Amino acid sequence: MCCFFASLMIFGPRFAILVWWLMDSTRWQLAFSNFFVPLLGFLFLPWTTLAYVAVFPGGVVFFDWIILGLALFVDIASYSSGEYGRRQRYAGATY
Repeated sequence: MCCFFASLMIFGPRFAILVWWLMDSTRWQLAFSNFFVPLLGFLFLPWTTLAYVAVFPGGVVFFDWIILGLALFVDIASYSSGEYGRRQRYAGATY
């Protein structure tokens, strides 16, 4: 788990997904019934995918939905923060 956390902090969620999948592929097979859903999660919602795999073994209960909601919020915020930064860069440019 230490390697997972270190890779998450240094390289981001997609690298952490790759490392976790290589180290514990059985957990991923239990969480997802096919390869298509985690691939979409890898591409579009990496934080939510990581959170789902983390909470899945015990079943998704009340507090787990809160964790999944926070992960979804982080994914959406990461996409919208790029737009905010773009606006700030273009607002400061003079033509």
